[in-house]
Amino acid sequence: MIPVHELLSRIRWDAEFAAADFVIGYYDRTSGEILRVPFARLGFPPDDHFRFTLVDEEGAVHNIPYHRVREVFRNGERIWCREG
Repeated sequence: MIPVHELLSRIRWDAEFAAADFVIGYYDRTSGEILRVPFARLGFPPDDHFRFTLVDEEGAVHNIPYHRVREVFRNGERIWCREG
């Protein structure tokens, strides 16, 4: 299985592959649930290779480590899932 950081890079840089609707599911420690967010709400700081940022509905910025990503959907179909 491809590492999640490589998949997210492909979504960012491969225009043909990225011409789709992507949703990322990550584990939220506060709620204990997997939360799904549109890829468009994510940010990728150029100097940080271990996490991405997420802006929530209230405008707060959260840092999400790649290891908390549990699933990735493309056009509603799960294309990646972390085992366990």
